[in-house]
Amino acid sequence: MFRRREPVPFAFVAEAERYRSNVTPPPRDRASRSQIAGRVLVGLTVTTGLVGALLFGMPSLQTGTQNSHHSQQSEASDGR
Repeated sequence: MFRRREPVPFAFVAEAERYRSNVTPPPRDRASRSQIAGRVLVGLTVTTGLVGALLFGMPSLQTGTQNSHHSQQSEASDGR
């Protein structure tokens, strides 16, 4: 931060950048087994969904001659 050039009337405002609290925060609660299991299941569900979407989407991303015989033609292009 920048320093002000004019004097500050209160000392605690001038020293606010250097202030450190001596109060420690309370320790974090440990996750229970059910919370851990829930997080693992959510992670597995998301991962499985992404892999499934990739597997189902791969055939539509492939280009080649295999799909050329399945091309659709309208009745107007038959020439009948």
